[in-house]
Amino acid sequence: MAYYRTTRRNNSTPRPFVAFLLVASFGILFAGCGGKEPVDIPQADEFTFTAEDLSRMKDLARNGTGAFIPRLELEAEPLDPTDTPPVLDIGTVRKFNAIRTSTSDAKNTFRVTNAFLNVRSAPQVTANQIERLDQGDSVEVVEFVNAGWAKVLVSDKEGYVASRYISKIVSEDQLQSEKKKYEGMYFVDFAFLNVRKEPDSGSEQIGELQSQTFVRPLSIDDVWARIPFGESDGYVARQYLSPFLPNFLVRQNSYSLPIVHYRLANEGVLDAMPGHIDALKKDGYTLWTMKDLYELLEKQEERDVRLNPKTVVIAVSDITKDNVREISDVLRASGVSATLFLQTSTLGSDSIDQKQVLTLLANGHDIQSNGHTGDDLRSLTNSQIELELGQSKKILEEMINRDVFAIAYPLGGVNDRIAKTAEEMGYLLGLSASQDRSFERTQFLRMPSLIVKSTTTNDDLLSMIKE
Repeated sequence: MAYYRTTRRNNSTPRPFVAFLLVASFGILFAGCGGKEPVDIPQADEFTFTAEDLSRMKDLARNGTGAFIPRLELEAEPLDPTDTPPVLDIGTVRKFNAIRTSTSDAKNTFRVTNAFLNVRSAPQVTANQIERLDQGDSVEVVEFVNAGWAKVLVSDKEGYVASRYISKIVSEDQLQSEKKKYEGMYFVDFAFLNVRKEPDSGSEQIGELQSQTFVRPLSIDDVWARIPFGESDGYVARQYLSPFLPNFLVRQNSYSLPIVHYRLANEGVLDAMPGHIDALKKDGYTLWTMKDLYELLEKQEERDVRLNPKTVVIAVSDITKDNVREISDVLRASGVSATLFLQTSTLGSDSIDQKQVLTLLANGHDIQSNGHTGDDLRSLTNSQIELELGQSKKILEEMINRDVFAIAYPLGGVNDRIAKTAEEMGYLLGLSASQDRSFERTQFLRMPSLIVKSTTTNDDLLSMIKE
């Protein structure tokens, strides 16, 4: 094989000389970096974690009590309350707004049930896409043009979506009246359907209906349906017609869910807790956290799931470094989990540290926000409220690596201005000082609670819950 040689070799620097320069340069570099003779460093015994070891450790850290992990030390990261509020996930805000939306909305509003939904310029899959919607987004249905497509209004623009991917959210009371709107409406459930002059398969064909076309029969029997066609009537085979009904998602609108609220700033309430919990259990109540409620609400966005009427949420606020261990011990001895609302200005190495918070989380408790400084939000400016709610959420989420979706307003103080800011900061639920056991879906950011006093007996509590 012939090798190619350059004809300009004699005009270039010889390769051996280049190699010499490189070696010399590296020698000088290493000489300049040299110091004392290297010292042998004693090495620890080598060991290797297997995938099974790591998996087991994660399970224990996340779901266990920590009892089987000796001296598990977690370094707390410094908390900086002067940062600006976090950048919010707009998708989460939209999702929470959809969950709080009442089913009594007068508009013909439907919810996207698919992971995404394309809005097109015409009722066909080949038409131009003019918008893309995500699961949980709402659209106003102008009309169903046929059984497969709906004309919708999105951001003041008209478009078309596949009707099988949208559902109307209704309450159980509304379901029958909504279904009644579509009584007598059928659609062609075949590729096409011949329209005949008489109810006879040998009769003259006077037209044809396309698949998915709506018809409202003037009369119908087991074999033929008489339908309006042009300026006259016609007949179509009954077997190729199916009743039309859009998708409905029946969703609970009213809740009877007592939230028993222990504010530890009220002296003596912690002493009453073990007796209260024991009385609730004996009376057949299921004890929940706010996280349990959140999970129920998420399921209700997909199917009709109801709340067990004998359910109570246990909530605790005003937690400090002086009582955090005691509340943990009481709940552990009672064998229940609770939602613990933490004020983030009390978190830190000289107060409630990250290790304690993560231990509470590992023991099954739900960690949510009690604001940052504990100031009454009603006395603050809009920007101060935003900072209070945003910073508290950010600090907790960075500490526990989980979403924070609930706020117990300091002193229970909330009004329209505060609730709106909580919504914008990405909270789904808000706990107020209002005393009640029932609330509507639209009240999720102003939920009432039953505040326990040191004088509240077991019978008093059961009576409050059952009223």
